[in-house]
Order: sequence, then structure tokens, then C-alpha cells
Amino acid sequence: MDNIASYNVARKYEKRALLILINCVAGLSIFFFGYDQGVMGGVNGNRNYASTMGFGMYDEKQGLVTIQHPLLQGGIIAVYYLPGTLFGAFLGGWFGDRYGRIKTIAVAALWAVVGATLQCSAQNAKWMFCARTLNGIGTGILNAITPVWATETASHTSRGQFVSIEFTLNIFGVVVAYWIEYGTSFYGQVNSSFIWRFPIAFQIVPLIFLFFVVWAMPESPRWLVKVGREEEARFILGRLRGEGDGAAEAEFQDIRNIVELERKTSSQSSYLAMFFGWKSGKLHTGRRVQLVIWLQILQEWIGIAGITIYGPTIFSIAGVSPQNRLWISGLNDITYMFATLICVFTLDRIGRRWTLYWGSVGQGICMFCAGGLARATINAKNSGGSTSGVGGGAIFFVFLFTAIFGATWLTVPWLYPAEIFPLEVRARGNAWGVVGWSIGNGWTVLLLPTIFAKLEEKTLYLFGAVNVVTIVVVWALYPETNQRTLEEMDLVFASDSIWNWDAERNFKILKEQNPELVQAAQRGNSVVDPEAGFKGGRQGSLVPKDLSLEAKEYGNSSEEEKVVEGVKHDRL
Repeated sequence: MDNIASYNVARKYEKRALLILINCVAGLSIFFFGYDQGVMGGVNGNRNYASTMGFGMYDEKQGLVTIQHPLLQGGIIAVYYLPGTLFGAFLGGWFGDRYGRIKTIAVAALWAVVGATLQCSAQNAKWMFCARTLNGIGTGILNAITPVWATETASHTSRGQFVSIEFTLNIFGVVVAYWIEYGTSFYGQVNSSFIWRFPIAFQIVPLIFLFFVVWAMPESPRWLVKVGREEEARFILGRLRGEGDGAAEAEFQDIRNIVELERKTSSQSSYLAMFFGWKSGKLHTGRRVQLVIWLQILQEWIGIAGITIYGPTIFSIAGVSPQNRLWISGLNDITYMFATLICVFTLDRIGRRWTLYWGSVGQGICMFCAGGLARATINAKNSGGSTSGVGGGAIFFVFLFTAIFGATWLTVPWLYPAEIFPLEVRARGNAWGVVGWSIGNGWTVLLLPTIFAKLEEKTLYLFGAVNVVTIVVVWALYPETNQRTLEEMDLVFASDSIWNWDAERNFKILKEQNPELVQAAQRGNSVVDPEAGFKGGRQGSLVPKDLSLEAKEYGNSSEEEKVVEGVKHDRL
């Protein structure tokens, strides 16, 4: 394979070892995302930073920064998302589909280095506005392409675990940012700019490493097939899956067949066409776009943004001193990080939908309990009673909410967009998920301080109600992706109905009609169907015949039931 560089790790490593290397590099990219988000939490409370940017001053009596211009402070944070990550997502999706996953990650890393350099050297608010926007663009590009690269190289039987590990590293980035800031807070000169400039500058180190190491990684075999570089794609698939059992060849044929089908089915791939579903035919890209945007928006409004903002207030009314609030917040971040490991071991076992279900139930309970106990603590304090019991309970539910979120809703809204889109527009499709995340974050940054000022702890009840709503929304609208190949997703979303039960019914019929598109999923590798629970048994690669996403019409329900029963019989 002359087109694959001699230093490419795919030449030396294969199967599990190669997948671990890819996961480490993808994890490094997501680590930067977490660090970059986490670092600004501490920076915003620094006295030198507040005076340099001009939005506040340090109050010696209270021992904290008094915000005089909250709109300016919020604006510096918000431009990272809007327009930063929003524009970066669109740019990354387009660039990733056109020039490949590896080149896009490298460009994004270099771009983010420039943004981080400008941030840590900022001398005023205007400078920081520009730097934050540029850094947001780099983050948006990485967020649009890294999950896609990860899912396209992982096996469909462990794709969830693959991405879950990366988001453990994401929260590890938040933890590292927090404790670096905690360490610099003890710097001898309390008004030194070093205390906030060094933590921002530190992110340049992993970004430079990412820029150089990513060139040694294998390109996505699916993108290679899409652009006609099939020999390279087949070689990389062989290294990823091994050549002993025919799995690589079956997956390769599935990819080739789905590329042919997608080009025959859809004639539009622009962002605007994707959003409205113009000329997408049975691929229904418009529906998929709406699903990923709203999943990311819901991720913010189930309460994680509220806990981030109101958590320190709960600690305060519970009687925790300002000094102790620092290490309690740091401990909460560590709990958050370890909780993400739960998702590593459960996501591919119980599926995406059940992960969101139990997360919503647990988070909703925590929101209602934290809100009630916060009010009880305030009432106890006003009446002169003891706050230790109810205050401690409120803190417990803050910790429990964060842990449940890390085990459930943190990962799935990032994994789902990278799984469900057609190969022709997968990077651009995932970019729409980042758009939803940017919108969700932008809303919360701008609106929640005002909402909390009006409703106080009652805002937590609102988040609890949103969690209840998400259970119904996920059940009705979001099909399962667990243990299904990326190529099968076109069959899952081929139904003209928006309801999940219709999509599953239609999917079973299409699998029977198009066996050439599901060879990798039915190779007797103990893959369990997420809905029916039957194992696959088809061997060998099939030659494509008349591929179609149009389910056959049946004269009566009994004939249709026979087809579904036939599918089940094939799996036994």
C-alpha cells in the first residue's frame, strides 16, 4: 500500500492494539474540549482577570470578585459557543467530508493553538472576545469530526464503549483544569496575571502533540470508500478487524453497497438541504438533523448547566465556607469523571435508549430533591435552626445528579449524531449535533442567571420536569443504534413515519429485502439484535442486486408478519 505512509501505525499494529491507539488520539482531542470548557470556570473568578477584562473588581471583605458588568462577563463566555463552536462545527463538517477526518483534526488542532495563544496573552475584553471566538471555532471543528472518526473505525459491537472512554477523558480534562487553577491560586503574588494565564496556556501542550501524532493515524476506511480510495480502505479495515474470519470483507462490501445506494437515493448534501430534508428521499436527513439538534439542547436543559451555575450557591446556603467550596467542587468533578466509566461498561449492553431512560429518571429525582432541600435549608437558616442535615442532603443530590449525568446523558448525545447519518454527509450531520450543543450552551449561559435570579431553587423543579419530558421524547422519536452497523442506519431511518415503532417495523422488512447491506451485522459474531434479541448467522459476502430503501407493500398484515418471522428465523 504505497499510498499509506511508512510511519502510519496501521502498518505495524492491528485489531485491538490499533483501536486502542486510535482511541487514545481521539481521547486527546476530547480531553482538550473538556479542559478548554473547564478552565474558564476558575479564570472568571480571578481578581486580575476581572480587572483586566473590565467586568468586575475584587472585594476584600467578601473575598471574591464582585461582578459590575455581568453582560460583558457573560458575553466573553458566550462568544465561545455563539458564533465560535457553531461556525466551527459547520466548517469542520464540510472540511471533514471533503478532505478527510485526519486532515480536519490536524487543522483544528493548529487553529486551536492560535486561539489559545491569543487567549493567554489577552490584554483587554476586545482581545479576549476575538481569542475566545477563534478558540471556539477550533473546538467546534474537533467536536464535529472526532466522534465521526472514532465511530467509523470502531466495531459496531463496541462503538459505544469506544466513545464513552473518550468522554471519560473529556471530564478528566475538566478535572485537570480545575486542579491546575487550584494550584496556581496559591501563587505568591495574589494579583499576578500568571494565575489565570498559565492554566489557559497549558492547553497548548496537548494540542501541539495532537497535531503531530494524528498524521500517524489511519484515515477512516468509510471516508476512503466514499472518495474512491477502496484499496486503502480495504487494507485499513483488514488491520482494524483482522483477516481471519471474513469480517473485514463483509464490512467493506456493506460500505461499498451503502455508498452506491445513498448516491442513488439522495441528490442534495448542503447544510440547508440537510436541515429541511430537500431531495434526501428515503434517507430522511432532515429528520435526523432535528433529532440530533434537540438531543443536544435537551442535554443542557435537563439540569447540568443549572447545577454548574447553582451548585456553588447550594454549597453556600448549606454553610460551606468559600475555602471549602473550592475542594468540594473539585471533589464533585472527580466523582463526575469516575461516573463516566459506568457508561463504558453499560452503553453497549443496555443500548442508547435505556441509558437515557435511567439517566432521566435518576436526574429528575435529584433535581426535585435538591430543589426541595435547598428551600428547606434556606427556611432553616432564616428561622435560626440547624442547616447541617438538610444542607448536607442538598449537597448529596448535587453530587448524585452529576454522577448520573456522567454515566448517561453526557455521552449519548455526542455518540448518537456520529452514528445515524448517511456516509455521504456524516461529518456534516455530526456538525448539526455540535450546532445543537452550541445553541443549548448559548441559551443557558445567557438565560439561566436571570431565571435563577427570579425563581431561585424553583428552577431545579423546572429541570426535573424537563427530565420527565425527555423519557417520552426518547421513547417515541429516537430509534436504537446499539449493536447496529453504521450502514444499517439508512434502513432504520427509511420509514416515512417519525415514530420509533414504525421505524423498527420498517427496518425489519428492509433487512429482509436488502441482505447485501447487513452482511457485517449478521456474520455469526454473537451480535444481539437490540429489539428482537436474536443472534446473526449469515456467512459470506453477497453481491448487490436491486438495492432499495422502499419497503414492499403487502396485501394484508398476515403476509407482513410472515416476512418479520422470516427475519427472526434467519437469525436463529
